[in-house]
Amino acid sequence: MDLSELKLTPRRKEICERLELKNSDYILSYYPFRYELNEKTPYADFRAGGQVCFVGELVSYPSTFRKGRFSSTKFKILYDDEILSVTIFNRPWIKNLKMNEIVTIIGRYDGNNKVTASNYYLKDISGTIIPIYPLKEGISQNDIRKIIAYTYEKCESQITDILPSDLKEKHQLIDYKTAIYQIHNPDSKKNLSKALSRLKYDEFLRFYTAMDILKGENQLQSKESKTFNDDKVKEFINSFEFDLTVDQKQAVDEILKDLHSSKIMYRLVQGEVGSGKTAVAMIALYANYLSGYQGALMAPTEILARQHYESLKKQLEPFGVRVSVLYSAMDNEKAAKQLIKNGEADVIVGTHALFSEDAEYEKLGLVIADEQHRFGVRQRQALRSKGESCDFVLMSATPIPRTLASSLYGDMDVSSIASLPAGRKGCKTYLIRKNSIVDILPDIFKKLEEGRQIYVIAAAIEKSDNYKAKDVSGLYKALKERLQPYEVALLHGKLDTEEKQAIMEDFNKNKVQVLISTTVVEVGVNVKNATMMIIYDADRFGLSQLHQLRGRVQRSSEEGTCYLLTDSNDENVLKRLDILCKSNDGFAISYEDLKIRGPGDILGTRQSGLPAFVLGNLIEDTKFIDAARQDVKIITSESDNPEYKRYLDYVMKLSSENVIG
Repeated sequence: MDLSELKLTPRRKEICERLELKNSDYILSYYPFRYELNEKTPYADFRAGGQVCFVGELVSYPSTFRKGRFSSTKFKILYDDEILSVTIFNRPWIKNLKMNEIVTIIGRYDGNNKVTASNYYLKDISGTIIPIYPLKEGISQNDIRKIIAYTYEKCESQITDILPSDLKEKHQLIDYKTAIYQIHNPDSKKNLSKALSRLKYDEFLRFYTAMDILKGENQLQSKESKTFNDDKVKEFINSFEFDLTVDQKQAVDEILKDLHSSKIMYRLVQGEVGSGKTAVAMIALYANYLSGYQGALMAPTEILARQHYESLKKQLEPFGVRVSVLYSAMDNEKAAKQLIKNGEADVIVGTHALFSEDAEYEKLGLVIADEQHRFGVRQRQALRSKGESCDFVLMSATPIPRTLASSLYGDMDVSSIASLPAGRKGCKTYLIRKNSIVDILPDIFKKLEEGRQIYVIAAAIEKSDNYKAKDVSGLYKALKERLQPYEVALLHGKLDTEEKQAIMEDFNKNKVQVLISTTVVEVGVNVKNATMMIIYDADRFGLSQLHQLRGRVQRSSEEGTCYLLTDSNDENVLKRLDILCKSNDGFAISYEDLKIRGPGDILGTRQSGLPAFVLGNLIEDTKFIDAARQDVKIITSESDNPEYKRYLDYVMKLSSENVIG
């Protein structure tokens, strides 16, 4: 059912739209990312800093204290013959609790009979399993739970099980409807485990079936092989101010071989931060130009598109290549599109505007997508369809071991660039257990006095009651004053294109010494004089994202410095962040991130429709992966089986709708 058929209230419809839940399938597949197993903690087992759950009687009226937009409410609970003082933040309505009311408290024990509550329930929920969903600002857990419960009730009779019955029986899997109910409303650990097993297997089987279909399609496709002078390509490579690394040479050789081939290239080039993927892209674009075709390089942001445009223009134009740029709302967008259509632009750099309906190419032969995980399958296909039998390269700075890359990108060939260019010294990373720069101010001023520049990264744009993190606007106001006389600027995604471009231009020219920014600088921004980065609320980022961010300060021959700030006392969080302090190996870090967070978070797959894996984990769930891979062989080899054929048709439909990948 789509949202209109569900007849949601305006508020619920707005929430679904913000979470990109387009219909009932998306809503029911919006799985919890964790569960609270609410088993009562005996008072004797309370330990300072530990998580506790207890059910007690209210023995004092709640009192609320306000400070600006924030509030704290305090009250006392009788539990195990002990009086516990409870504090809960930003829940002012709790003042309506009645004396002697039974309340379940979940939170952190602070010692001395004091508890900071993270949640409360006006009944005894001990022994229950509570699903916890990913949220956005202004959306509560209760909002999500009510939408899912309502959708399940409306659609229950229409939920069908597409999995072939013999596979269900073979692996002793519960039916799909029961699995969906239990994943959102688990009544026991055993039933939750059964639901997870069924839905994880579904994810892997769907994914590997789609990969098998894509492989078959790719093998059927062919193109006219591209002809170009290899000596001219070597001459172009020799024009670089640096020598290619062994890994870069290997990637270039593989791409040139693909271009020469009659098989359509579909290749992933994954590389360490700063490993020189852009140089590889330039060589591919030049070889494609020599063969008489246009080439397109797609970047995830306008800032990066402009930056790529400048660097490609500098390197390619001396060899007769006409380089153009295209992004939405640029002053001469119409004229730029006309140049592309007329074949007067040989290499075009741009954002998603490259595959807008009115963007036409005279003879597009190669598409390179930089940071491919920021683009959906349908978007990639739309750009690829602009050319006939177009070669395609995806470039990612989130490197993962080749065996895992083959699992995730089963329909693609993989090139890996692990080594850094000569002269790069990497980055030293330090964990600061305080969400403040007070202790590192001397280091900051020393770096600025040396004439270097600094990035300061915040997790949020604006202050929010629901998202406790330093916001970029607040940091700008505070640090502008504190870091005088140095010039401080503010950058975030809500600024218009011209403002963002002007700020980055000023930072690039050292007119701005400190750039306070969100993660908009995460990808590809290249300011060699910036050698220090400070990341507030580092616990709110994944390891791979933190590694990419700090890559901005290892672009020169000087060693970069990165400070990770956090006030978290969670041992698991601190252990995770410490991995970055000990390693600069992007492949190893991505592997750790896969173990901790799963591929859905690392690869940004939620941004391109329902993700390939939400529940499944490539490291932990090998038994489901092995089972799914074996079963795909059976399904495809016996496609005349009615149940198998129905399943294959279902997966092909999902793939075409951008639900897989």
